[in-house]
Amino acid sequence: MIINQKTVFLLFLLLCGFFLLSPLRSFSAEYHSDAEMIHKTKTPEHEIPKYFVPPPPFSEGIFPCSDCHGEMEPNPKRRELEEMHTDIHLKHAGPEQWCTDCHDLKNRDKLHLINGKLIDFDELYYLCGQCHGTIFRDWKAGVHGKRTGEWNGKKIYRLCTHCHNPHQPHFKPLKPKQPPVRPSDIK
Repeated sequence: MIINQKTVFLLFLLLCGFFLLSPLRSFSAEYHSDAEMIHKTKTPEHEIPKYFVPPPPFSEGIFPCSDCHGEMEPNPKRRELEEMHTDIHLKHAGPEQWCTDCHDLKNRDKLHLINGKLIDFDELYYLCGQCHGTIFRDWKAGVHGKRTGEWNGKKIYRLCTHCHNPHQPHFKPLKPKQPPVRPSDIK
């Protein structure tokens, strides 16, 4: 069999193409297998890594919740709170919301996801992300919220509750400041 120069050149191009595209093919396969795994498992620990966050901004003396709630009989009924937490006025997602939609009924030191999985307060981004998916996506990408740390290293992510009151997440209106004085008006 006689191999001419044109055939050798075509084989060379074919091999070059194979070696150049194989990393992309494996990346694509990894991406799809990860995406399929995430879709199949639907558990938060497979969706994103655990982020480095500072402790949640609890009110003084309020955590752990089990210090007070440990001996109390849980009451999931929506009602006006009379003894404790009277300063909390729940205005989040309408009148249907209640404390036990987020706080676990049995283990008060934990939050719970819609699927019942218990999470710590420093992972509450999972909880918020269940309803606020686009904001959660932006938070993970660093577009929403505050992030500090090294640009190419460890980063500290602020939790949703560092900026938003979880019981009344909308910011209150701010009174505008006076405009700056023009230099020509300074006496």
